[in-house]
Amino acid sequence: MGKKGKKEKKGRGAEKTAAKMEKKVSKRSRKEEEDLEALIAHFQTLDAKRTQTVELPCPPPSPRKDTWTKVDIPSPPPRRCAHQAVVVPQGGGQLWVFGGEFASPNGEQFYHYKDLWVLHLATKTWEQVKSTGGPSGRSGHRMVAWKRQLILFGGFHESTRDYIYYNDVYAFNLDTFTWSKLSPSGTGPTPRSGCQMSVTPQGGIVVYGGYSKQRVKKDVDKGTRHSDMFLLKPEDGREDKWVWTRMNPSGVKPTPRSGFSVAMAPNHQTLFFGGVCDEEEEESLSGEFFNDLYFYDATRNRWFEGQLKGPKSEKKKRRRGRKEEPEGGSRPACGGAGTQGPVQLVKEVVAEDGTVVTIKQVLTAPGSAGQPRSEDEDSLEEAGSPAPGPCPRSNAMLAVKHGVLYVYGGMFEAGDRQVTLSDLHCLDLHRMEAWKALVEMDPETQEWLEETDSEEDSEEVEGAEGGVDDEDSGEESGAED
Repeated sequence: MGKKGKKEKKGRGAEKTAAKMEKKVSKRSRKEEEDLEALIAHFQTLDAKRTQTVELPCPPPSPRKDTWTKVDIPSPPPRRCAHQAVVVPQGGGQLWVFGGEFASPNGEQFYHYKDLWVLHLATKTWEQVKSTGGPSGRSGHRMVAWKRQLILFGGFHESTRDYIYYNDVYAFNLDTFTWSKLSPSGTGPTPRSGCQMSVTPQGGIVVYGGYSKQRVKKDVDKGTRHSDMFLLKPEDGREDKWVWTRMNPSGVKPTPRSGFSVAMAPNHQTLFFGGVCDEEEEESLSGEFFNDLYFYDATRNRWFEGQLKGPKSEKKKRRRGRKEEPEGGSRPACGGAGTQGPVQLVKEVVAEDGTVVTIKQVLTAPGSAGQPRSEDEDSLEEAGSPAPGPCPRSNAMLAVKHGVLYVYGGMFEAGDRQVTLSDLHCLDLHRMEAWKALVEMDPETQEWLEETDSEEDSEEVEGAEGGVDDEDSGEESGAED
């Protein structure tokens, strides 16, 4: 082959190489464009999700249907109240339940439980865990998850003959499934039930408040609302040796009460909601119910009162309205310029028998707690009172998910009647702007808790057996949870 043929072949080879390179570049370019389009779509999806989160800060009970879903799990624990339930991550998620009480509607049967159950969340199955050496049957105790243990404190036990309040401490090992009774050194809390118990970021356990009663004379008891605080922590880092320490936190403390609810806020602060302050006389009992919020910061050992700022959209409208107002425009006659007095919200609940009970809730304007205000806080007053939230109540259920606080149910008293609630509210704890009602109170679902002599009610106690103290059968209770 001559030089000319070689050059032509070499030229054709170069053309093929160039064509391959061009094809590779084109393919790579198309892939890069596809990757870029996918990346842009991904960020657009994230942005859409962010926008949705901003517009709807309070997810509904069921994210898809905005409704409650009943989960039927076979072989559950017997019905009860005033127990404790703790969630731990072990085994794909577990819900541990200890103790509590059961009372039949006619008051003829009463049990204190001392059984321990676990709900395996991954498989949705109940299991009763039998282990000796645990706490006696009780109600109103408190239990928290600490490392790989459950720590239980206090509670009460009551019978027709007598009652007793506890201040003992037990630990349940989640690895060995064994109970052990702790004997902390130092001066700890007096016996009580219904207190606050929470784990601090430093690894200690805080116990605050609670309720107890003692007999002052025959058939006359005197109740005590505790407002002291104690810290329980391992001594010298040893998990088998604990010590109590009395604490004196600063800040704005909650008023003495019982029946309050507790949850952990996103910043490791303990959130405190509602409760009741009972005024007791020899033959009567009346209570003032609350719906206020407090936060306890264990790092600073300080209480804070939770105050709502009001929705931003409303604040902007108010500011625009004030700018457009003429110089001679009218101003509120009460409270002076820039201030607002309390607003009374009235709700009516209708019982099944047609009785109408009025719930009065007083809402104060933001920043009216007597604390010095900054310019930003002053501007918040222009928004007026925050949107009405949960009415005053005790023994509500709290949960915090993705920085949102959920408040469900509880009870309040109207005269001689006790009313159970089934409403659901949420509050964005990062913004602290306004409550949002997810499920309003339904008058048709209100339940009046009152004594009855009907023999038909005795049929409802089916399934209450198991895990009880035999000597408690047939006894009545009147203690605080």
